[in-house]
Amino acid sequence: MALNTNTKPIGDAQTPDGFAQKFYFAAWRWHFYAGLFVIPFLIILAITGLMMMFITQFDGRDGEKIAIDKGEVALPVSEQANIAITHVPGSVVEWIGPKSDTLATVFRVKGESGQRMVAVNPYTGAVLETWDRRASWYDLADNIHSTLLIGDTGDRLLEIAAGLSLILVFTGLYLWWPRGNAMAAFVPNLRARGRAFWKLLHAVTGFWMTGLLVVFLISGLSWAGVWGGMIVQPWSSFPAEKWDNVPLSDDIHASMNHGAQNDVLWALEQTHMPASGSDVGAFGVPQGQPMNIDTLVELGLSLEMEGRFRVAFPNGDNGVWTLNRDSMSSDSHEPTTDRTVHVDQYTGKILADVGYVDYSVMGKAMALGIPFHMGLMGTWNFILNTLFCLSVIFVCVSGAVLWVKRRPSRAGRLAAPPFPADLPFWKGAVLIGLFTSMAFPLVGLTLLAALTFDLLILGNIPAMKRALS
Repeated sequence: MALNTNTKPIGDAQTPDGFAQKFYFAAWRWHFYAGLFVIPFLIILAITGLMMMFITQFDGRDGEKIAIDKGEVALPVSEQANIAITHVPGSVVEWIGPKSDTLATVFRVKGESGQRMVAVNPYTGAVLETWDRRASWYDLADNIHSTLLIGDTGDRLLEIAAGLSLILVFTGLYLWWPRGNAMAAFVPNLRARGRAFWKLLHAVTGFWMTGLLVVFLISGLSWAGVWGGMIVQPWSSFPAEKWDNVPLSDDIHASMNHGAQNDVLWALEQTHMPASGSDVGAFGVPQGQPMNIDTLVELGLSLEMEGRFRVAFPNGDNGVWTLNRDSMSSDSHEPTTDRTVHVDQYTGKILADVGYVDYSVMGKAMALGIPFHMGLMGTWNFILNTLFCLSVIFVCVSGAVLWVKRRPSRAGRLAAPPFPADLPFWKGAVLIGLFTSMAFPLVGLTLLAALTFDLLILGNIPAMKRALS
């Protein structure tokens, strides 16, 4: 991430002398090797992240940016739904309300060939647009961002890359740490030339983006399959026991997701859904009113779910109506107003009402972290994340430029920083590796494997040592 600019020259393959230089070269070597693996992934994540933010900002992830002329009176939601399934045969599974009275209503329709989105003018009933759900440019970018288009293998590779990026951060900070002219560590000297100029830009840009990078890496790791899905999320999910004797379904909230994108809040994904068909629950849809999309939308408005919220239709005989408003889905800019309400499809009673205040500490952190990660918390967040992604790309490219400028002209040389003959604190490094293995299993195992390879193989096979030095 960053290379120090105030120490003795480190561009040549010299033998370090002295305790400080030995530690410095060890940190530089790990910074270099982590960068070799991480740089391609960070560039992919930054580019796809930019794509998703710009598409969300200017086009909308679920058609929420389709503009219309405001009319006098909107058609009943049920009538709009009938228009949608007349145009696209199937059954409506979700209503996505407009954010304002000058935007279209969107329905998700499940048919024999899959799920399609239908945008309807709520005043005229005109069908404005239809498209396959999870088949847009946004979804392509999201699939690359989350799995590299290769499923669980891609997820695991990205989890390793995110963890090794933390190694880049910590070693980079050590290499950057001012050891002379402190000002040069915070503001680049634009009069520098050649490799020194690139080194300054790499170091200073890397420093200023470090805090954001750590936030993005931790929130990204919490999405990952092993550290997030198998360790962090189950431990910090919302406990269904808080729902006081509400009958539970065999399905968990994650069953409501469709495609790579998550439609359900992170803190709820592992929690079992409530089930319809009992007499329990709090007041919801007034007695005597029919149980349909019209009354459910009215219930959402009465619960002060203003702006955009969504209503998912019951899935099966014991399924529930689900009213959902969350910043992760770009429904709002304020995560603390997130809310999920489940309603019995037969009685209209509210079986569960979960808001931000009900989440665990980790659930609250993710409720804030995910929309921040996605640039959904307002214009300031979009601008900040755009600058951050551009900075990530620049730091990766400048790191590669520094390697090319330092690399010997002789062919077949990787030009890795030299490994100190006597590594200081090697026992501490092993303990850190063991701790990392327990905290981040995939990252720790990769780190220990790389350390073993570096100590036992590269240092003892002359041909490989020459090629990688």
